Amino acid sequence: MLVDGVLTREEKRLIIKLASALELDPSQPAEIYEAIQNNTETEPGAQISASLARAIYTKVFEVAIVNASLSRDEFRVLAHLRAVFDIDEDEHLSIETELREIVKEKFEDPNVIDKMLLTLRDSVGLVGDIFETVRKKASDGGSE
Repeated sequence: MLVDGVLTREEKRLIIKLASALELDPSQPAEIYEAIQNNTETEPGAQISASLARAIYTKVFEVAIVNASLSRDEFRVLAHLRAVFDIDEDEHLSIETELREIVKEKFEDPNVIDKMLLTLRDSVGLVGDIFETVRKKASDGGSE
């Protein structure tokens, strides 16, 4: 989220959801932010199971699509989470289907549903493209 040196409002929303989904202590996000700024190491966290990784990704993805149209920064965050959590295209499509159902259940206004589903549909291609770029950089030994 800090690769461009700017922490946007959208990225802050995703950080809050990610910290919550990871059940971080309230002080941990600030400590991690400071460590990134100072280029210092932090203590490693607990291992995350594949099912927990999927649940975390789903929660962050839902926040991204429900609050507004997805920005390029949000797409980058989702792509990075996909890479870190090893979520392939099939799994992403399964999560997208799950989120479609969640959106339909939460919102009765068809205009809201249509807008979010359109955002969700558009996101699949862009997140996939960014995910491939992130994965290629990681496999080439480059930084993300």
